Amino acid sequence: MLVPEPIEITESAVQQAVEAALAAVDAAADTAELKAARTAHAGEHSTLARLNASLREVPADRKAALGKLVGQARGRVSQAFAVREAALAEAENARRLAEEALDVTEVALPGRPGARHPLSLLQESIADVFVGMGWEVAEGPELESEWFNFDALNFDADHPARAMQDTFFVEPPEAHLVLRTHTSPVQVRALLERTPPVYVVAPGRVYRTDELDATHLPVFSQVEGIAVDRGLTMAHLRGTLEHFARAMFGEGARIRLRPNYFPFTEPSAEMDVWHPGAKGGPRWIEWGGCGMVNRNVLRSAGIDPDEYTGFAFGMGIERTLQFRYNLGDMRDFLEGDVRFSQQFGMVV
Repeated sequence: MLVPEPIEITESAVQQAVEAALAAVDAAADTAELKAARTAHAGEHSTLARLNASLREVPADRKAALGKLVGQARGRVSQAFAVREAALAEAENARRLAEEALDVTEVALPGRPGARHPLSLLQESIADVFVGMGWEVAEGPELESEWFNFDALNFDADHPARAMQDTFFVEPPEAHLVLRTHTSPVQVRALLERTPPVYVVAPGRVYRTDELDATHLPVFSQVEGIAVDRGLTMAHLRGTLEHFARAMFGEGARIRLRPNYFPFTEPSAEMDVWHPGAKGGPRWIEWGGCGMVNRNVLRSAGIDPDEYTGFAFGMGIERTLQFRYNLGDMRDFLEGDVRFSQQFGMVV
């Protein structure tokens, strides 16, 4: 710590130091300038501090008188700084309050409320349709075991869907984990966790190595359903899907089934829906896949295929939204533009 260099104590020196300090106090326009003035005129290297340090050198018979002189000077200066600081702080607070004051009589600018995303609204609407039929809504992990995503669903070991150009595999490879390519693993989990009869619908996000364009997304949403009970047939499947189509596209909607192949259903079908409100006029549009649950899938879940039968189906929620509202570009779903979401209602 530096010790102030002492100077000779005289009434003239003390008076000059006090006058200089008081002049600096009066000249300070704000608390920042006052703080600088305090350092210069009352700090450890100021003239008053040096005069105070000189008291160590004066003779004993003069120490009382000179000590009183310096002490009174320092006290006068300290008091002046305190009074000026209080006045400047009050003025600054008043100025700040005036600058930040709000005119409560002024007309407020219109707010721009957000809105729930139409995909979330549609997913809840789909869940309501099936809950209304007595089905259960189930969820599952998006990071899924390869066994649940492929093996339990009767995918062969060399099936193209297992290739890395179609599926996101998670390192290390020996962990056998993938980002689920469909919500069908939720159906398998539902069968393993429940005793038939089972009626479960599973909405959720899935992942494919697709390029982002107007009709494809690498991350999108699906809704899949599975029903396992005694005596279920393709007629029950068709009736369920007809009801679902009318809920999504209006009372004039109907479906048709075309033969197809899926590893987890047999027989399998591609499902088209007649959309009466389609852009450009009513027409058939491809909506999803369906079929009767493959006996091997039932066996994987520990269910006797000779006692129980089941049906399953699946379609994309983005695709459903696109057809429902005649939207041309799926990339609009990802932009996060509130103007896009507001047109579907549910402003929050």
